[in-house]
Amino acid sequence: METVPEPQVSVLIPVKDEEATLATLVGQIDEAFKPLDTEYEVIFVDDGSTDSSWDVMSRLAEDNPRVRAIRFRRNFGKAAALAAAVDEARGERVVTMDADLQDDPAEVPRLLAELDDGADLVSGHKADRKDPLGKRIPSKFFNMMTNVMTGLKINDHNCGLKAARTEVYRRVPLYGELHRYIPALAHQTGYKVRELPVNHRPREHGKSKYGFERYVRGAIDLLTVMTITKYGRRPAHLFGGIGLLSAFIGFLTLAYLTIVKLFGGQAIGDRPLLMLGILLVILGVQLISIGLIAEIVLHRTANRREATDLIRERTPAEPTARDAEVKVSEKVEA
Repeated sequence: METVPEPQVSVLIPVKDEEATLATLVGQIDEAFKPLDTEYEVIFVDDGSTDSSWDVMSRLAEDNPRVRAIRFRRNFGKAAALAAAVDEARGERVVTMDADLQDDPAEVPRLLAELDDGADLVSGHKADRKDPLGKRIPSKFFNMMTNVMTGLKINDHNCGLKAARTEVYRRVPLYGELHRYIPALAHQTGYKVRELPVNHRPREHGKSKYGFERYVRGAIDLLTVMTITKYGRRPAHLFGGIGLLSAFIGFLTLAYLTIVKLFGGQAIGDRPLLMLGILLVILGVQLISIGLIAEIVLHRTANRREATDLIRERTPAEPTARDAEVKVSEKVEA
């Protein structure tokens, strides 16, 4: 088999029962990269396929030195498949796409051009989406809610066709259904996120893997995104804020009952409001305690590397004392 140079771009493709599309997809990716002076690789991840997808991937990898394949023991989900592919990627940039041929590889040069223009992540926007109405309407609602809750205003958070610097995918968490929120997670981390309208094609083979349960899991993961992006580095603000609110409402409730008892002469021992006030105060104290414990854990596990990972670039560093000694010795020898 011929050897190929080290890839500059890694094309990452999660696969679940797409045996009919894989050979065509590789051919279209090869065509898309022909006009580019860029070396590339294609990494398939078989996410528990029950058809002959793995056999097809294996043959493609034997015939094409640019193709590699990974096989999961069972179905772990798209986020896990992307995470495994990112671990295997050798390119400085990654392109992600679905294996069902609805994402058009011909759009890859345009996405990479946006990275050349300064973007860190470019997300496709299926402006003319070739999906049934029952899939488009929930998607619009999902995108609207994600825009509101994350602050990143784009039209299509969940488009499978994306391009990014590899470091972006290695910094954002990928588990559960968090692949839906990669643009939002990258945005919250400080990366430059752009959106580009891309061609979307109708599905001709297989069937969609998305059902109602995926939207339920996606909604839960949206709360996860909100938590880790807004309060991941300051958990006491989340738990402490809710705890203070709970304790304050409980205090006001108990203060009201105290006034009723002292000045109204009414019995309060059998009133449900008394139990509610006590529970709210106890809950508030517990939440504040959890927040403080979380801060202690975060403080003990955090390290300096985590902070330096947030740096985008720096000005040239001043020479150290060791560098100065080397320069002096070089001048003496000269």
